[in-house]
Amino acid sequence: MAANFQTSSIWWKAGALSGALGVVLGAFGAHALKTKVDPYMLEVWETSNRYHILHSLALLFVPQTLVGKSTKSSYAGQLFSGGILIFSGSLYAMVLTGNRKLGAITPIGGLLLISGWVALGFGV
Repeated sequence: MAANFQTSSIWWKAGALSGALGVVLGAFGAHALKTKVDPYMLEVWETSNRYHILHSLALLFVPQTLVGKSTKSSYAGQLFSGGILIFSGSLYAMVLTGNRKLGAITPIGGLLLISGWVALGFGV
């Protein structure tokens, strides 16, 4: 039972910290980037931030899938975390650097996020 609590606690903390970072990055985009990037790139930032916040919330549900299980990790948590990093991270980097080629890896993050939802649904 202790292993489940520890693992659950890790995903709860990861979701909370990711959510906090999402709020910081959202505020940065709304205030600091507003006059620095073109409207399209600001929209890209907002999309990245929306998915970041949404999937940070999803991470908070991961511990519910671990109740009563002896697993020490969660595929859903790993997939959501990787998806946030690659999907939102690539878009954040694209806006900050102006390098639109970074958008080429964004779909990989999207697939990880979709897989995270499937894993969450099946409790793995």
